[in-house]
Amino acid sequence: LAVLRTAGAAQARYGARAIGPYIISMSRSAADVLAVLALARVAGCANADGAVPLDVAPLFETIADLHAAYDILVELFADPVYRRHLAARGDRQVVMLGYSDSAKDGGLFASRWALQRTQVALTELARASGVRIAFFHGRGGSISRGGGKTERAVIAAPRGSVDGYLRLTEQGEVIHRKYGIKAIALRNLEQSTGAVLRASLRPRPPEPRETRWREMANAMAEVARAHYRALVHESPNFAEYFRAATPIDVIERLRIGSRPPRRGGSGGIERLRAIPWVFAWSQNRAGLTAWYGVGTALAWGVERYGIDAMREAARDWPFFVTLIDDIEMVLAKSDLDIYACYSRLAGALHDEFHPRIADEFARTLAVVLSIKQADTLLAAD
Repeated sequence: LAVLRTAGAAQARYGARAIGPYIISMSRSAADVLAVLALARVAGCANADGAVPLDVAPLFETIADLHAAYDILVELFADPVYRRHLAARGDRQVVMLGYSDSAKDGGLFASRWALQRTQVALTELARASGVRIAFFHGRGGSISRGGGKTERAVIAAPRGSVDGYLRLTEQGEVIHRKYGIKAIALRNLEQSTGAVLRASLRPRPPEPRETRWREMANAMAEVARAHYRALVHESPNFAEYFRAATPIDVIERLRIGSRPPRRGGSGGIERLRAIPWVFAWSQNRAGLTAWYGVGTALAWGVERYGIDAMREAARDWPFFVTLIDDIEMVLAKSDLDIYACYSRLAGALHDEFHPRIADEFARTLAVVLSIKQADTLLAAD
């Protein structure tokens, strides 16, 4: 209530634009959004007619939440109280998409596909309902947390989802690299603006092959998610191995983050935030968070659909082009020899987990090179 009272006071003093969207982390239902309106009225953050002068933005973070986003917004748009609120806000709904936690939940492939599929579904809902949906991308700095080249991500976004609007988070660790020098900052802004203009004014023409590509991606994402979760979330000793084979204990004690390393105190990997999770695997040079499960899914795709179909998608479908290029880059940054030294610190657990992880790396490397028709990583970069 104090937060909402402060928001109301700031708007009264500095104007309506003083406060941005009210973001609800881990949104799971329409009630999460409606509760903000009720609390805002209790706190006095409302106009004389009872209208709440805030954009309420649900943040869908896990794979399951992303899949549920469509049904949640359908329920919200059917609610007369919320529809009146939207009308007062110009029939515009902000939706925030979580890249970090969805990847931690189900692996990179499943996360990327869930985000893509959610944008497709919500863009269609926007057309049908007369509500403009503005996507807010909660991207991190590394590939595992949604990082990468903003320009390419915008161009690869589903047709119609950009619509002249781009809002995204920029993480502290990339500020110096992207905005620390004026000329580079201007260049980044130029590239992002140019991509938004291209995606909005000259969208990709309808692609008849896209239906088949989406079916392929949907099936491969399920394979990738199952393989990733079997290791990370379903192996009884994996949390213990993770603590022994990465410097997570040191990372948790570093006072360099904006938030605690865990949600709600102690617990397993589920409670660990995505930032230290990714940081730990990058520090031991495994890079596991970006590619584990992807190799199994791609190899399954080659067997199921044929290598020519996979190469066609990796050449002509911007979503898949960006995914394969990002995986190729993180494979090049990984060093399995250094990782093996860290892994041996886990004692007996090294023999249980290192072979599984090393095999998946080799599988991912082989299938990416086959799809790219290259002998070495980054040969075309």
